[in-house]
Amino acid sequence: MNNSSAQHATPKAILLVEDEPGVASFVVRALTESGYEVVHASTVRTAERLWAERQPELVILDLMLPDGNGIDLLVAERSRGSQTPVLVLSAKSAMSDRVSGLDSGADDYLPKPFGIEELLARVRVLLRRERANGAGSLAIGGFCIDFDDRRVTLRGRTVFLSDTEYRLLELLAKNYRRPVSKAEILEHVWDDPQRDDNVVEVYVSYLRNKLERGKSPRLIHTVRGKGYVLE
Repeated sequence: MNNSSAQHATPKAILLVEDEPGVASFVVRALTESGYEVVHASTVRTAERLWAERQPELVILDLMLPDGNGIDLLVAERSRGSQTPVLVLSAKSAMSDRVSGLDSGADDYLPKPFGIEELLARVRVLLRRERANGAGSLAIGGFCIDFDDRRVTLRGRTVFLSDTEYRLLELLAKNYRRPVSKAEILEHVWDDPQRDDNVVEVYVSYLRNKLERGKSPRLIHTVRGKGYVLE
């Protein structure tokens, strides 16, 4: 295996959660030879501890673990506010399993058996996306907004928004995890703080319909007395 991918900045850590010794050894070796620092967990309990302690830049997650389900771990971490990119590796390759994994907060899903070069390519893509978050984009689970291109995607598919919808979403995204009041939204999106604030509720509803389809997790939350928050 060549080390051509090691030319990018080495991440603090990649957490591999995999209980099959052969697969784990193979993946750890491939990632290490490619210039990454890897920590390994074979159980949900160990993964929870390492996720909290090491704050990895990427998690590679198996689903069928000795003491629980990787999906439950993923959902729990997302509920705690973790934005760490997650690549699921699983022998469960049915379309319904892939959709379930992505809807639960995974950023990518690679069925077993897999080619190591494809795995490494997907790792590079997810890490590039994560590094971009600090500048011109924000990614949350399968949702991503690129501020430079004014492009919004949901699980890799472009979401088409009106100009007003985009400006509202951009305001919420740039205040990620901070509630934005209706008055602030009216001022920044409509440039009219005296406008009837019912229009805000209408456009929040439009965005939810486009971003929270089917089993997708809720992205825009109502905070009583404070407004709306994206998280």
